[in-house]
Amino acid sequence: MERMSSAKRWGRGRSKGRRGRALLLLALSGFGMNAAPAQQKKDSCVECHAALEGPLAEPVAVMKEDIHRQRGFSCAECHGGDPSSDDLLAAKDPKTGFIGRPSPRAIPAFCGRCHSDAEFMKRYNPALRVDQEREYFTSIHGKRLRAGDTRVATCTSCHGAHGIRSAHHPLSPVYPLNVAETCARCHADATYMKGYRLPHDQYDRYKRSAHARALYERQDLSAPTCNDCHGNHGAVPPGATSVARVCGQCHVRQSELFHTSPHKAAFDALQLAECVYCHGNHDVLSPTDEMIGTGERSVCISCHTPGDAGYQAAERMRALLDELSHELERARAILDRAERAGMEVSRAKFELSQAHDALTHARVLVHAFSVKELESAIRPGLDVARRGYQAGEKALAELTYRRKGLAVSLLFILVLAALLYLKIRELEGRS
Repeated sequence: MERMSSAKRWGRGRSKGRRGRALLLLALSGFGMNAAPAQQKKDSCVECHAALEGPLAEPVAVMKEDIHRQRGFSCAECHGGDPSSDDLLAAKDPKTGFIGRPSPRAIPAFCGRCHSDAEFMKRYNPALRVDQEREYFTSIHGKRLRAGDTRVATCTSCHGAHGIRSAHHPLSPVYPLNVAETCARCHADATYMKGYRLPHDQYDRYKRSAHARALYERQDLSAPTCNDCHGNHGAVPPGATSVARVCGQCHVRQSELFHTSPHKAAFDALQLAECVYCHGNHDVLSPTDEMIGTGERSVCISCHTPGDAGYQAAERMRALLDELSHELERARAILDRAERAGMEVSRAKFELSQAHDALTHARVLVHAFSVKELESAIRPGLDVARRGYQAGEKALAELTYRRKGLAVSLLFILVLAALLYLKIRELEGRS
């Protein structure tokens, strides 16, 4: 990327002075935002912009929360100039390395002056990566920027320019809960995306997905959002040959099963995106048993037709899943009924969890597309479910026996009470 001449002068010729000022400010600030420096340096940038109104005053206000400010950096650390001068022209003299508003093409190098310098970054955050600038130019955004497209996202598009927060801060635009909204600022804008030949409904589709529900409703920060699948600095659309590897980072078992299944070779031959073809990409919904089989909502019938081996296998696998699911629900219902009646069935209900585990395992094992393996997984679950149902029947039979015994006992007591009452009346008559 071409760099601005002033950026070169300040970034190279004055690098030692810049770092020296940064270290001095950091030392004065006590390496934190809560420790006030012993003596504040004059900063005409802040003084001047704080007295202005509107957009020119905004940087001063938002910089109070900026992570760079908290580490002791001033305006001049990025923009150059002479903040000790009260003369506006002298403070912004290009000879002092002043950089105003960098052009979009200059922004990666502008941020990279520090963030790509391993020695410099070690002084502030040794764990922070220093290859973001290089990785950015492997992305679609970076490649288009180098080709002259200045409308693509750069560092400031996602992180902001002033008021930049740590990626771990809940108010950061790149915090997991905010990433999709940050990407949507461009990718959900039909007008802005016009000319890129890309859809602009990805955000709306993602918000309906199982991933979004896990992230927003259950606050599961490990649930995937845009950058988990596309990357962040090196953002690219996963291709047909790589999307399965991306999904497999989380769904490891399903990925392993698919790669040993007969579908692997078929998908490779047809150049189909493995996971996406059946589950979708942005609007990945929670899978159901209806996806397999030969019903209207089955994805199997999109390739298989009646009579072929795959069609028959799909039909048989769906029948096995339905059978276990039915037996499990039947056992659970009768045990719940017995429990509400006061019968002790806790052991049977606990053992029934094994059948539920077998059903869960079978639903994952579907990705192997092997009827034999599925039967092996379901058979033990069916045995457990049927034993659970029998335990429920036995508990209800015992309940009926107890109720009959209670009724007989109650009838005997009533008869005895009636006889006693008659005897008392007879004795009272004699007296």
